[in-house]
Amino acid sequence: MTTILGIESSCDDTAAAVIRDGALLSNVVSSQKVHESYGGVVPELASRAHQQNIIPVVDQALKKAGINKENLDAIAFTRGPGLMGSLLVGTSFAKGLSSALDIPMIDVNHLHAHVLAHFIKENGEDGDPPGFPFLCLLVSGGNSQIILVSSYKDMKIIGQTIDDAAGEAFDKCAKVMGLGYPGGPVVDRLAKEGDAAGFKFNKPRVSGYNYSFSGLKTSFLYLLRDGLKKDSGFIEKNKAALCASLQKTIIDVLMEQFRKAAKDLGVKEIAVAGGVSANSGLRAAFEDHARRFGWKIHIPPFAYTTDNAAMIAMAGYFKYEDRDFCPMEAAPFSRVVV
Repeated sequence: MTTILGIESSCDDTAAAVIRDGALLSNVVSSQKVHESYGGVVPELASRAHQQNIIPVVDQALKKAGINKENLDAIAFTRGPGLMGSLLVGTSFAKGLSSALDIPMIDVNHLHAHVLAHFIKENGEDGDPPGFPFLCLLVSGGNSQIILVSSYKDMKIIGQTIDDAAGEAFDKCAKVMGLGYPGGPVVDRLAKEGDAAGFKFNKPRVSGYNYSFSGLKTSFLYLLRDGLKKDSGFIEKNKAALCASLQKTIIDVLMEQFRKAAKDLGVKEIAVAGGVSANSGLRAAFEDHARRFGWKIHIPPFAYTTDNAAMIAMAGYFKYEDRDFCPMEAAPFSRVVV
């Protein structure tokens, strides 16, 4: 039996999880509420909170799994991308525990882990993971990518945003409407009450399978500006329709490029991952496309859409099987150089 401890600290969630032979034993996440009043994550505050949370979170994960640290075979940790200060906390803790227990350390790419979250076994059941090769749409606050996944270690980015990510567009547009942070879930909730055809926004056309959302944000901002000039209560009176129209536009942009990639590559095994995959409109769009184009779709449970350590442990388990370990001198990285 192979037991892996996963540690995630790439942004503002401190998380730890234990996986044994691919089966999840525990998954603990400590979220930081301190950033809400700032309208976004404050890196310095995030790294300090990780320092406070990481020991109790790991301790709780081990207890929930019903094991002792001596039962661990390896420690998987998020090496990047993410906030450097936050990553340093998780990396340093992993190195210390690895050295103390004399067990190998496994570095995990945070984005790859989101994709591999589909392979986590819950309650000892295999579930229905994607078959290789599959096409995955990875959408979050910092990333919008189309990835061709040929194996757990062979992932090729065939399309990505050239500026803002889809999640960033949700959050920033929500912020200018005064909906708070994170804005994505609030937009999703209000969109269910509004007319998605109420407003029209710019849909950037980008070459290949790439994305762009900066123009959409600008279009949204100008519409608010012009509306407020005529009526100071414009946003409040049209909040639901604005959210519904914004959400529909973002999803249309995402699906148009993804649909083109799936057709060109002839892939019908389809997955979605990342924080925005929790969006009800995006999930509905994937289900609609599955019916229309014969896709076999894989949508992750809500617990694995946002940052979590279960996906880190899962990715670590695959690498452990290949004895792909990380040297002690390995440093975290904040960005992926493509």
